[in-house]
Amino acid sequence: MALNETYEEELAIPVRLYDVPNNVVVTQPCTDTVYVTVRDKGFTLVTYLYTNRITPILVDFDSYADSDTGKGDVPLSDIQKMTLQRLYGSSKITSIKPHSLSFFFNYGQSKRVPIRLSGNVNPGKSYYISRIKFWPSTVTIYANKALLDSVKYVYTDALYLNNVEDTVMRRVPLRPINGVKIVPSIVKIGFYVDILTEESVEVPIVAVNMPEGKVLRTFPSKVNVKFTVGSSMFRNVKPDQFMVVVDYNDILAHPSDKCILRLRQHSPDVTMARLEMKQVDYLIEQQ
Repeated sequence: MALNETYEEELAIPVRLYDVPNNVVVTQPCTDTVYVTVRDKGFTLVTYLYTNRITPILVDFDSYADSDTGKGDVPLSDIQKMTLQRLYGSSKITSIKPHSLSFFFNYGQSKRVPIRLSGNVNPGKSYYISRIKFWPSTVTIYANKALLDSVKYVYTDALYLNNVEDTVMRRVPLRPINGVKIVPSIVKIGFYVDILTEESVEVPIVAVNMPEGKVLRTFPSKVNVKFTVGSSMFRNVKPDQFMVVVDYNDILAHPSDKCILRLRQHSPDVTMARLEMKQVDYLIEQQ
């Protein structure tokens, strides 16, 4: 008696794109399932739920593909029509999700783009991330020309790691882009850490903006620059990567028996670069 009553039930119906030409790359297929709410007698609904009565909806590529836009759209009316063909005549459809089906394609156009990390990876105390490496370093994307031109790189899914103190390897999916096929869709990322150390180098003091015929001498003529650097990177740090200057305009603006030192540039491999002393004695000679 209960099964003879009228009920509503949501049915999941598979969707398949078929008859795709060999020279076509489907960059984004349509959703693989539509969810249809059906009203009918309980006996009929049980048949749908526990037998293979409902066959997949087959979306014919040529019927919906627009080669100019590289997109195919299946309207709600066609989804409803194809669904009704798979139901008993007594069944009524009350709702369908989604309201339309779309797929994207091209004819093999592609390009390679680099990968960008999304998220935040924080090293442990006294460590820093010395290098991030991707395998592969670039991926191939397939899309229509407009999308290919607009996509400059592909982001990973958000990744968050804290207190990293040793090399870490992760396999991370790439963030999907609507209408774009990404190959491969998962990449391997390596995070390499190094321990931080405080070091220093001795750098000569250089005078700038000196008038013609005048020479500035400082005492001492060199000064130590302290900085923080990864232990494995220190061997790459050279004194000529740093520049410590005395600006003659500063001396004119602030007359004193000592001149002010300024660190104008430093090695790109170091952080927290600073002068051991900020003022030194000086002498200006007339040539």
